[in-house]
This record gives sequence, C-alpha cells and structure tokens, in this order.
Amino acid sequence: MSTNTTSGPSTRTVVAPHILDNPAWASLSGDAHASWAERAARTGTGLRTPRAARYPSDVSPFAGLADPADPDAWAELHALVGDGGTTGLTGALTPPGGWETVASIQGVQLVDTSLRAEPAPEAVRLGPRDVPEILALIELTRPGPFLARTVELGTYLGIRHRGRLIAMAGERLRPPGWTEISAVCTHPGHQGRGLATRLVRAVAAGIRERGDVPFLHTAASNTTAVRLYESIGFTVRTRPSFLAVRAPGNTAANCS
Repeated sequence: MSTNTTSGPSTRTVVAPHILDNPAWASLSGDAHASWAERAARTGTGLRTPRAARYPSDVSPFAGLADPADPDAWAELHALVGDGGTTGLTGALTPPGGWETVASIQGVQLVDTSLRAEPAPEAVRLGPRDVPEILALIELTRPGPFLARTVELGTYLGIRHRGRLIAMAGERLRPPGWTEISAVCTHPGHQGRGLATRLVRAVAAGIRERGDVPFLHTAASNTTAVRLYESIGFTVRTRPSFLAVRAPGNTAANCS
C-alpha cells in the first residue's frame, strides 16, 4: 500500500507501514484484544490517545507502542511497567536512553500465502483445565513464551496419545484482519509424524473461517521450522527482533 505526494516537479512515493510491522500494538489496540490491554493511568482532564499498552503479566509478556520512534510512547510505557520494570516488545525498534535491553532474539515473521487449511478430526480444544499439561509440554519443547492464561487469548488445539498431550498449536496476537498462530510444539517422542503441521492447518482453518489471515513467528535460528512453514504455504515477510527491555530506575531514589 502506498500514497503519492508531489513536491515541485518531482513525485515522491511514501510507503505506509504494514500492520504486521507493529503486531503487538495493533493487537492490543484492535477490537479483538482491546479488552486485554492494560494502559498507564492518566492525570488531568484532557483526553489523549493511548500510546502504549501491554497484556496482563499472566497472559502474555508483550507490550506495544503506537509509535516506537515517539519518546512520549516510551514515557507512557515506563509509567505502565514502573521503574526498573521489564516487558517484551517486537518489531524494528531501538529503546531510548535509560532503557536496557536484557534479551534480544532475531525472529522471522511468515504469512499464509498458500497454506492448505483443514480441520484435524483428532484435535481437541484446550482450555484452562489443561494448563498444567500445556506448561509441561512448553517447558519440554520451548516454542516461545506461554503463561498461565495465554490459553485464553484464542483457540488452542491439541493432540493426545493415550490421554497424554503430545502436540499443540493455537492463537495469540490478533491484529485487525490477522491472527498469529503460536505455541506450535510436539513432544520429542512423537516428532516426525506431521502432528504440528496438522494442528497448524486446523488452527488456520478456524482463523480463515472468521475472515482473518494466519501469520506466525519463529526464531531466525530455527531454520528447520522456517523450512517447514515455507513448505506448507507460508512466506517470509520480514525479520523482526524480539526484545525484553527494562525501564529506567528511579533516578531520585538512586541519587539519595
């Protein structure tokens, strides 16, 4: 998507940002997940558009900034997480002075371009009662952050073998028009059977039914996963960073 602006005899093309360039903010400020958004308290009588938000700490580690280049957005995030507080961010951004990057992972963002989405008859819906099993599988396979209430963000599907959860996938971020497939993992003893692919296709089928487009993230270092996703119909769109950042501490207290 682009808009053209003219300056004198020349014409400049300005490319508008894509909504997936800032997926956490788009999700927290969109209709699907707006109810999850925690925002900083405001003082005064003037109404102002929020510039930062985050998910509850037991739901997701991610926060979002309306404009990562806006110092006021970072100030609002600071007020939200508190002095020395940490939060997760994603996208192409550089924290301002005083903020500390405590972890950074180079990621890959892939979007559905030709995925065959279809239900998986053997898949079961996962919910809060399944959280202990989910967390045990997450701890074993390490697909990415998953917290006690992450399962409430969307549809999570699992496959069981003799009653034991051995594979899962589900929905996390919900930017308008898009849904992220996340927590894709299979128990090491059951890999190589196509369970993850079946679950990704099943989750994608539900996403498409409501008119959204599936997308997902993985670590750039996980080349096996990237190749798998590309082989089933995803295309690499961009390579964002995933950061854990710490807000500046209380300067006054540190100087006392």
